[in-house]
Amino acid sequence: MKQVLITGKNSYVGNSLEKWLLKNPDKYEVTKISVRDENWQKHDFSKYDVVFQVAGIAHSDTGNASQKIKQMYYDVNTDLTISIAKKAKASGIKQFIFMSSMIVYGDSAPIGQRKMITKETVPHPANFYGDSKIQAEIGIKVLNDADFSVAIIRPPMIYGKGSKGNYPILSKVAQKFPIFPDIDNERSMLHIDNLCEFTRLIIENQDSGTFFPQNSKYVKTSEMVKVIAKAHGKHIVLTKTLNPFIKMMSQKIGIANKVFGNLSYDMSMSDYKEDYRVVNFDKSIHLTEI
Repeated sequence: MKQVLITGKNSYVGNSLEKWLLKNPDKYEVTKISVRDENWQKHDFSKYDVVFQVAGIAHSDTGNASQKIKQMYYDVNTDLTISIAKKAKASGIKQFIFMSSMIVYGDSAPIGQRKMITKETVPHPANFYGDSKIQAEIGIKVLNDADFSVAIIRPPMIYGKGSKGNYPILSKVAQKFPIFPDIDNERSMLHIDNLCEFTRLIIENQDSGTFFPQNSKYVKTSEMVKVIAKAHGKHIVLTKTLNPFIKMMSQKIGIANKVFGNLSYDMSMSDYKEDYRVVNFDKSIHLTEI
């Protein structure tokens, strides 16, 4: 039986992984701890096989953040992650998995411009949130060796029932409005079940390296909204009439590019030796909405 320690007691991803693993109670035992104060340092790590580090400060409005807020991101996302990894290694744990983010490659490309990330693409964070993640990666990679596997996961936008971020906003829009802009874009996304199964396989195989899981198909925001509406028995009309206005607004309001901009991984980056995509796109929307 694998003993899994999740650092980050109330995270969406951490809670989802716990439920996913405990579907096989004969194979996994899961413990979650908070790392918000110093008490985690007293916790005995020696009985665990793997640490899944998901604790951190999530992405928010970084435009007008104070120096104090910026430093908090590095204290938590970078320094805390490295400290937990060092304790894990010193305790004899065999594997450390860090939940990083696609954000290390910067923001979405503006509407109409493609942004395809390949294995050759060098991370280039657009703000301190992304930089705090990449600095954590740098700090834990050096700990990787034959006895301590360090796995870094850089997921794109994660969605699922109870998720936060832009998805629930789009869901509300899909249920309230009869029309929606028909803008061509391409985004990598990852349903929570696919992420949990991917993480389970990483644990099972005790893999190390940097990984880029995503759904099997890219998502066009307009089409996603249409599928969400359909899940609620509603019909939404996609129209290009609003496109010029949306494009104009995207130059002033960043959220427009977050919703309609382009940001995707080359599909070959997301291949794995075992199939982790347990739900397709349509089913994932159904599971999220119903």
